[in-house]
Amino acid sequence: MLKRLKLQLEKFKPKFKKKKDNSSQNTHNHYFFQLPDNIGLLSTFILKLFFSGIKVAEEQTQNLKNLQKEGIVIYVTKPKSYFLYLFYYTRYKQNGLPFPQIGFDYKISIWQPVSRFFKIFFSYLGYIFHNLSLPDPYASGYIRNELTNGRTALLSLVEQKGFHRRFIKAKKDPVQYLIEMQKSIDRPIFLVPQLIFFDKKPERSMPNIIDILFGTKENPGKIRRLMILFKNPGKVFVEISEPVNLKIFLALAENSEKSTEYQALALRHNLLTQINRHRQTITGPVLKSKYEMKENILTKERLQNFMEHHSKARNIPIQKLQKRASNSLDEIAANYSILIIKIASALITWVLNTMFEGITVDKDGLNRVKNMSKKGPVIFVPCHKSHIDYLILSYLLYYNNLPCPHVAAGKNLSFWPVGPLFRGGGAFFIRRTFKGAVLYSKVFAEYIHNLLSEGFNIEFFIEGGRSRTGKLVLPKLGLLSILLNAYKNGACKDMIFAPIFIGYDTVLEESSYLHEVEGKEKQPESLLQVIKARKFLKKRYGRIYIQFHEPISLKDLLLQYGTPIEDMGSKEFNIFCRNLGHRVINAINSVTVVTPHALVAAAVMNCSKKNFSFDHLTSHVETYMNLLHSQKARLADTLLVDYVNTVEHVLDTYVQRKFIERISKDKKAGFTDAMFKVNESKRPNLEYYKNNCIAFFAPAAITSLAILVKDAFQFSASNLHEDYEFLQYFFKYEFAYDVDKTTEYFVRKNIKAFIDDTILTPHPTLPDTYNLTSSGFRKLRLFSSFLKTYFESYWIVLNFLMQHPTNSIKIKDRTKKIESIGNRMYKKKDIERKEALSVINYSNGIDFFTTNKIFELSLA
Repeated sequence: MLKRLKLQLEKFKPKFKKKKDNSSQNTHNHYFFQLPDNIGLLSTFILKLFFSGIKVAEEQTQNLKNLQKEGIVIYVTKPKSYFLYLFYYTRYKQNGLPFPQIGFDYKISIWQPVSRFFKIFFSYLGYIFHNLSLPDPYASGYIRNELTNGRTALLSLVEQKGFHRRFIKAKKDPVQYLIEMQKSIDRPIFLVPQLIFFDKKPERSMPNIIDILFGTKENPGKIRRLMILFKNPGKVFVEISEPVNLKIFLALAENSEKSTEYQALALRHNLLTQINRHRQTITGPVLKSKYEMKENILTKERLQNFMEHHSKARNIPIQKLQKRASNSLDEIAANYSILIIKIASALITWVLNTMFEGITVDKDGLNRVKNMSKKGPVIFVPCHKSHIDYLILSYLLYYNNLPCPHVAAGKNLSFWPVGPLFRGGGAFFIRRTFKGAVLYSKVFAEYIHNLLSEGFNIEFFIEGGRSRTGKLVLPKLGLLSILLNAYKNGACKDMIFAPIFIGYDTVLEESSYLHEVEGKEKQPESLLQVIKARKFLKKRYGRIYIQFHEPISLKDLLLQYGTPIEDMGSKEFNIFCRNLGHRVINAINSVTVVTPHALVAAAVMNCSKKNFSFDHLTSHVETYMNLLHSQKARLADTLLVDYVNTVEHVLDTYVQRKFIERISKDKKAGFTDAMFKVNESKRPNLEYYKNNCIAFFAPAAITSLAILVKDAFQFSASNLHEDYEFLQYFFKYEFAYDVDKTTEYFVRKNIKAFIDDTILTPHPTLPDTYNLTSSGFRKLRLFSSFLKTYFESYWIVLNFLMQHPTNSIKIKDRTKKIESIGNRMYKKKDIERKEALSVINYSNGIDFFTTNKIFELSLA
C-alpha cells in the first residue's frame, strides 16, 4: 500500500512542479527596464513639458510606422542615457509613432506608476525567494515574446560599464541576443539609429574647460543639458539615420558564415560608424586650429618630397621653399568660424527678406543629398549666376542641419574686409591660373586632399565664374581634376557630387553682365563696390529657385565606367574628367527651373513680328510649355497654377523696366487689346533671361532646323541625323550635350514631342516618315529661332577671319576688331539681332573656327 502511494505521488509531483513554475514565471514577468503603456497623467504632463523644446521633423519620422508593420523596431542610440529613453518614449507616443517600452540594460524606477513599482518589487522578491537568483528576461523568453508581439525597444551601444559586463562578467549582450532572435524568426528586425543634437557646432580638437566639467555637446552632462534645453528651446533637434535590416545584414557574404560573437561585434561597429558619420554630416568634422591644419599639410610626405626635389632641381634653399609654401597656404586656406557663420546667417536672412519675395527649395532633393553625405564628403556643384549663390547655398545648408561647406572662391574676392569674413564662412581662395606657380599648385592640391581626408564638404563652381550670358558655361576642369586626383590618392572612400541649380527671377548683376558682354572692361571687386551694393537693397528681385539633381557617387560611377581610377593613364583620366564635367553641367541643366521671366523673354525674343499682341505672345508661350512638359522640365509654380495671368504679370514687369514698349494709342486699354514691341536697346537684357531656359530648347531647335533645311513637308527621321550631328558639333562651345545620349535618341525624342503638339504627323503607310503640318512649320521656326543669335555672332567672326590673314593681328586686339565688324554689320542690317554683338559669342566662335582650321579655308 505504501509503495503504491509513493508511485502516485511521483507521478503527480512533476505535474505539480510544472504548474507551479508556470505560475511563478507569469507572476515574475515584471521588470524595471520596461515602461507601461501609461505612466500616469502627472508624469506624462511633466515629461511632455520638459521635452517640449526638442524638435522632431515630420519627414524624419514618416517611415517609422511602415517599419513597425513590416517587422520589429529597435531604436539605437550611441550613449546610454535615461534622458533619451524617456524622451523617445514620451515624444514618439505623443506623435502616434512606435515608442520604446523596453530598454535593454536600463532600470527605471522613479517614472513607474506606484502600483507597478510595488508589483515589480514584490515579483523580484518572490522570484528570489523561490529561485535564489534574479529573474532573467533573456533566458525566460520574455523579451522575445514582447518584441514579437509588437513592442518597440531601445538599445544603447556605449555604456561606461557595458564592456566590462559583456566581456569580463560574460553577461548577455543585447546585440548578440537580437542576432540570435533574428536567426529564429522570419520577420525582420529593424535597427533604427537615433541621434539628438544639442548644438550644431563642430567639435574642437582640444576640449575646453566647459567640455571637461559639464560634458561635450555630443553627450552633455545633466547640468549642461538642462541649460541648453531652457536657454535654447527649439534648437535641440532629432535626426533619424537609415534603418539597418538585421535579416539582410546577417545574409551578407561577409557575415553569413561568421560566428554569432563576430556578427555582434561587426554589427555594433557598423552601427557606431553610421551614427558617427551621420553626426559628422550635421556638425562637420572636428575643427582643428589653423596651426594644426598648417602643420598637417606642410609636413605631408608628398609635399616634402616635392620640395626636396624642387630645391635640388632649381638650386633653391629648402627653407626658402618651405616659407613660400607656408605663405601660399596662408593665401589659400579658410579660417572656419562658427561665430561668423551665425552672424552671417542672421544678416542673410534680413537681406533675403528685404530683396526677394521668397525661396523655392527642392526639399526632397536636399534630403537625398543629406542621406548620400553619410557615404563620403559632398562636392556641391551649383551653377553660378550671381555673387549671392555661395551665400544662399551655405545659408540653406546651415538651416537644414548640414555643415556649411568650404567654398572655392576667386582670389579677387580676398580683399579687405570681405576676404577675412569669407574665410570665416568657409571660403578658400584660388588663383585664376596656376601657370608658372608649381609650388603653389602642389600646396593647393595638398590643401584639397586634407579637406577631403578630414571629411569636409566642398563647394565649387564648375563654370569657373559667373555666367554673363544666362546659360551655363562649359565646364572648367582644373579644380575637378584636383578633386579626382585627391580621390585617386586615397583622400576618401567615396566622393558625392551634388549638381545644384540656383536661379533668380531677376539677377542683381544684370547691368554689369551686359556691359561685359558688349566688350566693356570688368570692374575689379573692391571695398567701394561693396559700399555701392547697398543700392540693391532698395529693389525687389522676385523669387530664388534652388533644385538638387540626384547625387552622383564617384565610386559607383567608376564601377560603371569599368576602369579603376588608379589604373587610368593620363589620357584616359583626362577623358573621364571631361565627361564628368559635362555630366555635371547636364545634370544642372536637367533640374533648371523654367521661370516666368525666362519663358516670356524667350517668346518675345523669338517672335517673328516686330509688333505683337498679348494673345500672340501667349500662343508662343503655350507652344514652349508643351515642349517643356514633354521634356518633364521643372516649371515655376506660378506657371503651373495660372500661366496666362503669370505671363501678363511678367509682361507688365518688362514694360515697367522699359524692356518692352506698349504701342497702343489707348493707354488705359487692357493687355489683351494692346500691342507691344521690343525696345531694341534692351534686347541684350531679354537675351540674358531667355538663355536661362535655353538648355531645354537647344535639342528641339537643332532638330527643327534639321527639318527646315530639308525644305520639304515630308521627311525621314534617319535623314535628320547627319544635320543634327553637324549642328550639335557646330555649337559645341555653346551647349553641353549629354555624353550618354545618342543623336538618334534626341531626334526621336523631339519628333515625339512635335507629334504630340501636332507639328508633325506620322505617315500612314511609310515607316520612319513624317509630314509637317501647316501650323507646324510656324512652330518649327519658333524653336529654331533660339539658334539665330549664335549664327549671327559666328557670321561676324567668320567675316573677321576672311578679312584678316593668320596671325596678322594680335590676340588682344582681335576682339576689338571683331566688335567693330559686328557693329558695322548691324548698322548695315547684315545681321538683325543686337544681342548677337556679344564678345562671349565671338570668343566661342573663334575657338570653333580656329580649332577646326576654318580660317585657313577662308584664306584659300
